Amino acid sequence: MTTTPLKLSLDALDDLPDTVKRPSYQPELLVQGIVHMGVGGFHRAHQAYYTDALMNQGKALDWAICGAGLRSEDRKARDDLASQDYFFTLFELGDTDDTETRVIGSLRDMLLAEESPEALLEKLASPDIRIVSLTITEGGYCIDDSTGEFMAHLPLVQHDLANPTAPKTVFGFLCAALQRRRQAGIRPFTVMSCDNLPHNGQVARKALMAFATLAGDAYGEGLAQWIDAQVAFPNAMVDRITPMTSAAHRQQLLDKRGIDDAWPVVCEPFVQWVLEDNFCDGRPAWEDVGVQFTEDVTPYEEMKIKLLNGSHLALTYLGFLRGYRYVHETMNDPLFVQYIRDYMNLDVTPQLAPVPGIDLTDYKNTLIARFSNQAIADQLERVCSDGSSKFPKFTVPTLNELIRTGGDLDRAALVVAAWALYLRGVDENKVTYRIPDPRAEFCQGLVAQDEGLTQRLLGVVEIFGTQVPASRAFVEAFERQLQQLRTFGVEGALRALVTV
Repeated sequence: MTTTPLKLSLDALDDLPDTVKRPSYQPELLVQGIVHMGVGGFHRAHQAYYTDALMNQGKALDWAICGAGLRSEDRKARDDLASQDYFFTLFELGDTDDTETRVIGSLRDMLLAEESPEALLEKLASPDIRIVSLTITEGGYCIDDSTGEFMAHLPLVQHDLANPTAPKTVFGFLCAALQRRRQAGIRPFTVMSCDNLPHNGQVARKALMAFATLAGDAYGEGLAQWIDAQVAFPNAMVDRITPMTSAAHRQQLLDKRGIDDAWPVVCEPFVQWVLEDNFCDGRPAWEDVGVQFTEDVTPYEEMKIKLLNGSHLALTYLGFLRGYRYVHETMNDPLFVQYIRDYMNLDVTPQLAPVPGIDLTDYKNTLIARFSNQAIADQLERVCSDGSSKFPKFTVPTLNELIRTGGDLDRAALVVAAWALYLRGVDENKVTYRIPDPRAEFCQGLVAQDEGLTQRLLGVVEIFGTQVPASRAFVEAFERQLQQLRTFGVEGALRALVTV
């Protein structure tokens, strides 16, 4: 370790300690071929990580990444990255000694829409850019979960429809840039979603096509038809637990590696990316660094979303109510571990189709180990966030199938009951907390009064659909588990459910 803190920058690369891996390529010679919208921890620990690994093999040097920030809060991220020449440290945290610390150089710039929309449009329209990738969160696609329709009424969407030359949304920028490319005779870029939702490529396509259709000829006659025929939208399954970077993480990196990084990314050692090989203007050879390409990502999506994300929700609200604040704390509790195993084995696994190349027993054991990772200190608050967007994607499909097949509903109903009590903002120790959800006020209103709670909560179609509230068996299971939590607390409710 260095004796004095080393501020991360291009000039500092050669002075990094031997325990830190660094780019073997010359970052200044890279050509940007990807624009990524939504630069955050996950993108940097996943897509940027894979691309950097490929560059370290002397490949994909024309596929460097330019970040794009569409929100005012992206300015700090840009400034932090720019202050260190866009390098950042990937700091793996695990309970074994095989973790690595690596400086990533595949991200070479970041443009802010509010600073210069024109600069971002010029970048998107450049023939060098052949992929535009997205991590804009589950709710960022503006698709109503209850109807499956694009939410054209949203103010920013309405702004872009009325002001096609001054966009503010992802879809406005994409349409404006694609129209420029079409006019100039430049091939379109691939739109590659890296968000954690089922059939993410199809969702991105649906949202962009809906926006382009609503815009009519505002961006150019026939643009929607051209996008429909020319633009590729590969589906992907993405996976890496990436907690929010905290001041403690920065200090830990400084203490252990001597690196002063304004915005490192911390993550678990595990990483996975299954991607449909559907690109309209080339792609990096990510398969050379472990990405699995497939013709159909569906079984991998179902496995990951129902087992990992569904199980995360199954433990997170219960854990928060119990007074825990980190995922590993819940997994230090044998009751939680057995409950999650039962949920995975009895409720979810029977719903899954065979997954090529995956042993589901091994996969589930790996999930237990990943959730139990003490070193990563993944915050329950992070997993709890945006529950109103996560439930329709990660839990309700499992509920619907259990209802359809006449399965045991109590374990899954406990997940929903725990969320209902969690929304009241007070845990079993009388500690209050905030609800990190864009719809927090609305959701808290649903559970504010005991009388009529079931009908109000389950009746929100955009969260629970129509099958859940129409099932008398599920309604009864939900009320039964809600009463268990109120009467016996989290521990009592779990003890009544787990197998011995």
